[in-house]
Amino acid sequence: MKIVFMGSPEFSVPCLRVLAESSHEVAAVFTQPDKARGRRGNQLVPTAVKSAALEYNYPVYQPLSLRKGEDAEKSMQILKDISPDLIVVTAYGQILPKEILDLPKYGCINIHASLLPQYRGAAPINWVILNNEKETGVTSMQMSEGLDTGDMLIKKSTPIGENEIYEDLYARLSVMGGEVLKETIDALEKNTLVPEKQNDEFSSYSPMIKKEMSALDFTKSAQEVHNVIRGVTGFTMLDGKRLKIFRSEIADICGEAGTISDEKIFAVACGDGKSVVFKEVQPEGKKRMKTEDFLRGKKLRKGEILG
Repeated sequence: MKIVFMGSPEFSVPCLRVLAESSHEVAAVFTQPDKARGRRGNQLVPTAVKSAALEYNYPVYQPLSLRKGEDAEKSMQILKDISPDLIVVTAYGQILPKEILDLPKYGCINIHASLLPQYRGAAPINWVILNNEKETGVTSMQMSEGLDTGDMLIKKSTPIGENEIYEDLYARLSVMGGEVLKETIDALEKNTLVPEKQNDEFSSYSPMIKKEMSALDFTKSAQEVHNVIRGVTGFTMLDGKRLKIFRSEIADICGEAGTISDEKIFAVACGDGKSVVFKEVQPEGKKRMKTEDFLRGKKLRKGEILG
């Protein structure tokens, strides 16, 4: 088959590599425009997918929009000229218009990081952790005009570890996405796919993550605080400076909510009589480090207030 791939972040790269290592022709890769980085914004950084595509010498296109303007018109013409049998989409970051969805012989297939119809939308990996789900997975889907509403094709599930954080789950689901894509394309070739309609009654939505969601509220339960740390990377204030927390555990240590309940292991009491133990932190202006390394240079006091 002649395939066009659309994706942008690191999550999408295993899917592109699956296609590159297959017998199919990757005719083009579409990805988001390079982003300006650096203090002055004078350094353009390509997406992870663009970097991977260039390794294989694939033609790369980076339109600002596929839905309006000159870029959309040019992109549509490029796709018509290619005349792909299939378009594969994985975390591309743009909504495809109906004209593109209808173009390929086999339509457009999306690899989505949740067990649809649950957690449609932009941030499913964050939200399954924030909501303390015990299981998630990857679903391949025949794309339609709705937001992640198309017929489901193949699903794979995986348990979520009680202390597993976003970046760990992201990496695992990324690899699983490649496996699901390979299985989906193999079944498509054999004509053995059995599309399953989504039941909207069981659907849920995962909106984009906002920065303020990372602020830790120790009046909440230890589980809720722990989930924020795991799902979006938490932060609090210590000695008037911001402290990021990347990993934590729950411990049966009581104390007044928002105070240090055990200074030797950096445990902070929460509103339900339990504590969260910070396992990996980043003090303001310093590198990310394990808590034991942080405590070598910082003396804490039991009862000290955070926030």
